[in-house]
Amino acid sequence: MDMDGRIKRINELYHLSQERELTAEEKLEQRSLRKEYIDAIRGNLKAQLDNIDIVEKDGSITNLGEKYGHRIEQTTT
Repeated sequence: MDMDGRIKRINELYHLSQERELTAEEKLEQRSLRKEYIDAIRGNLKAQLDNIDIVEKDGSITNLGEKYGHRIEQTTT
């Protein structure tokens, strides 16, 4: 299922939960889809941050992914 499909299903389950209580299977699906969505957002953000280059005052270029990449991975686990 692509991200748009996941978001659509998350929204369907939310609206369904407003009408009635979700079944155990639906709650599990909702929790799983939300986790997948959050993991994808975190991954995209990390990838963007890893590709940022900073030009230092001395003219050198520092890539944030190389400088902080390992530290960011450790805090998200």
